[in-house]
Amino acid sequence: MVLTHTTAHQYTHPFPTVTLAYFLRYSSPQLNPFASHVLSTDTISSHVDPETQRLHTTRIHLKKSRLPNAVFKLLPGSVTGGSGGDKASYILETSVVDIKEGWMHTESRNLNFTGVLSVIEQQNFKLPAENMASQTDVTTSVIFRSRLGEKLRGKLGQAQQEGGLISGIIGGWGTQGMQRSIESLASTKTLDQLGKSRDGMRLVLERIRNNGVMGVLETLRRERQRQLLGA
Repeated sequence: MVLTHTTAHQYTHPFPTVTLAYFLRYSSPQLNPFASHVLSTDTISSHVDPETQRLHTTRIHLKKSRLPNAVFKLLPGSVTGGSGGDKASYILETSVVDIKEGWMHTESRNLNFTGVLSVIEQQNFKLPAENMASQTDVTTSVIFRSRLGEKLRGKLGQAQQEGGLISGIIGGWGTQGMQRSIESLASTKTLDQLGKSRDGMRLVLERIRNNGVMGVLETLRRERQRQLLGA
């Protein structure tokens, strides 16, 4: 079973500023307190295509997991990665920016816990149809897919051949219910997080507007310098 949610909204900021805010949104909890769930961010690769002049970037984020605690309690440790400590998930983010044409495509997906739940978030940023330079339209699509039920159904199918049709049917109902529950719980939590993500982007955008790009970058530089001195 697959769940898909699509939302659209608009930032009252120019497209270049929105793209900058996107790449800065996880740089510091001081800049964006709505990103406190992000534990670390690293850039794997970044290059400009010499033919298209488009910027291609791949990053990896370590975040606190979106899977609710109720799901972890229901599933064995071999599936969730153990029972102790906070759960964290690696998120692979890819993006392509065409600053001349005025669009950016991004995609984020979890790298672990995929045996339980796969979450793919795709965003399209572009100039409005009216070509208003002071605004940016954003469409966000999130796809949820639980593969746990598929694995369990495979095992139950084998058990059905060995143990009878009725037990297989009842077990199949159980796995489908578990699959829907996992997707529904994660969907609810993710939609809440999407709202916080938009609030975080707006906060970063306002700070860029009020302090200027150089002012924001200087604040980040000073913060990192303090962290290095305190290490």
